[in-house]
Amino acid sequence: MIKVGKSSRILVLAPHTDDGELGCGGTIAKWIEAGAEIHYAAFSTAEQSVPVGFPKDILKTEVKSATAALGILPEHLFIYNYEVRKLNYVRQDILEDLMVLRRKYAYDIVLLPSQKDIHQDHITVSQEGIRAFKTISIMGYELIWNNLSFNTTCFVPLKRHHVEQKASALSEYKSQGIRDYMSSEFIFALAKTRGVQIGAEYAESFEVIRWLM
Repeated sequence: MIKVGKSSRILVLAPHTDDGELGCGGTIAKWIEAGAEIHYAAFSTAEQSVPVGFPKDILKTEVKSATAALGILPEHLFIYNYEVRKLNYVRQDILEDLMVLRRKYAYDIVLLPSQKDIHQDHITVSQEGIRAFKTISIMGYELIWNNLSFNTTCFVPLKRHHVEQKASALSEYKSQGIRDYMSSEFIFALAKTRGVQIGAEYAESFEVIRWLM
């Protein structure tokens, strides 16, 4: 089993605020607990999709609280303001943002949306992330409501408190509470399912896109 610890620096790419927590929040919590340095880049705060009654910039506030709940330091959170559902129109700009991060930081692993994610914003960030970080290890996280298929080729075993921390982080997204995949019940059910696959209490699954050993 490959260990992630104090010498590890990992980048999580989230097309929208909350995608990273949904796809790998338990893993983030576990790796930070192990001493890893986690960076989180969110490319859209989805101001055009914020429900009525909330400030347009509410997701910017919520992602700060959610990532802090996972243990990500404020200086390791990067928020970009691209328009939701139109990331494919600015893919070169996104690639250039990623190249800035690559030049500034030496990452060991990048976590990004699955290559089989059908959301236009998600697949754009996945493709540009692979282009930017093709020389290091890359894993794709699952968002099952957007994946027509998913290769469960990598698992990260989790303890209950890691899943609780993930659920707690996602509870910071008050503006997104109506979405069924934000519920604690769903979060625990999926983690339990992935855990059963590997004989663990809980787990998150990833597709291996590129792995350096």
